[in-house]
Amino acid sequence: MLQLQQIKENTSDIIERLKIKNVQNVEARIDEILKLDEQRRSLQQRADAVKAEQNAIAKEIGMLFKQGKRDEAEEKKVRTTQLKTEEKELSEQQSAVENELNAKLISLPNAPHITVPRGKSEADNVVVGEFGVKPNLGPDALPHWDLCAKYDIVDFELGNKITGAGFPVYKGKGARLQRALINFFLNEAANAGFVEIQPPLMVNEASGLGTGQLPDKEGQMYAVPLDGFYMIPTAEVPITNIYRNVIVSADQFPIKHVGYSECFRREAGSYGKDVRGLNRLHEFSKVEIVVVEHPDRSYDQLEEMKKHVGGLLDKLGLPYHILKLCGGDISFTSAMTFDFEVWSAAQQKWLEVSSVSNFETFQANRMKLRFKDADGKMKLAHTLNGSALALPRIVAALLENNQTPDGIIMPEVLRPFLGFDKID
Repeated sequence: MLQLQQIKENTSDIIERLKIKNVQNVEARIDEILKLDEQRRSLQQRADAVKAEQNAIAKEIGMLFKQGKRDEAEEKKVRTTQLKTEEKELSEQQSAVENELNAKLISLPNAPHITVPRGKSEADNVVVGEFGVKPNLGPDALPHWDLCAKYDIVDFELGNKITGAGFPVYKGKGARLQRALINFFLNEAANAGFVEIQPPLMVNEASGLGTGQLPDKEGQMYAVPLDGFYMIPTAEVPITNIYRNVIVSADQFPIKHVGYSECFRREAGSYGKDVRGLNRLHEFSKVEIVVVEHPDRSYDQLEEMKKHVGGLLDKLGLPYHILKLCGGDISFTSAMTFDFEVWSAAQQKWLEVSSVSNFETFQANRMKLRFKDADGKMKLAHTLNGSALALPRIVAALLENNQTPDGIIMPEVLRPFLGFDKID
């Protein structure tokens, strides 16, 4: 959530940055927020004046009774009754205005960094780097879903039988590949100084609100209404919420966590060839890195996280490129995001496997995640996260890019975790 003080002090800047995200009616929305804040402050001033008058009258009544002026004291008590009624009415008005103000603030997306490219869709994202060599497999190359069937390592029909489309069953060497990737990613993160967390797979509403998944405008989260829980779309949600309503010490920065979890997304509206096989699932495994950082160093930290993700892909031998997302493709909560996409040789397309984002104070303001700076002032921290990495499309690219007539060759870095060199 954007800080109200930030909106008040930098109104023009916030409006211009929100325009990068193509926020509709942004001037009117900001104006409504400022007017509601003015109304809230006016009501507070009136309420303070009423309380001050009540306190003054209470003292007068005491003095009048001591002086034996009972009739005058009783007249003053009538005025006190009127003031109490007025105070109650003002309190109700204040509450209504504050609720409306908060609703409008919480519905406003994060203001992107001024360097975020302008654009309306993923077509306007900017490639900032390309790495590795795309394999040339020839005309007989199979897409990963055919490879999964050929080697009996992922069963999509069985998953459909047990649950539904988008819930595959991993079998044999396919299951071991999943486990190997998870362990490899977790070990690499631990070596980079990330502290491992094993988070719950369900969160409450306050946690969803804290990281910006709620209000769930697109209906992408699986809800458990009887208990008021939500299945997590990413480990970002429970791990970041460790610090909800927490004041951290400045000397703790950077706070670095990594966590593996299953992720659950309804992916409403997804259809066609882009959802075939492992391309888009409702349940999938992912290793997530989360950082809480000092505001002065968060963009340096973002670069470090990018290097970490790129290093994983380099070690796996997967060709990839990095995209700087434009305003029309960046998420509701993000101030800046870089996507990593790997090359799928059989499908002849790029597949997104990671988003690395800086949320600045947006999540911290919702969660009340603060620290005391060197000047003694309480400030909001910055939060960042990134996929390191999401498994399904990594598996798809590994299977497709490494296929040979004799089987699928596994990357050397995975072999100690796998216990085998190839899938055949």
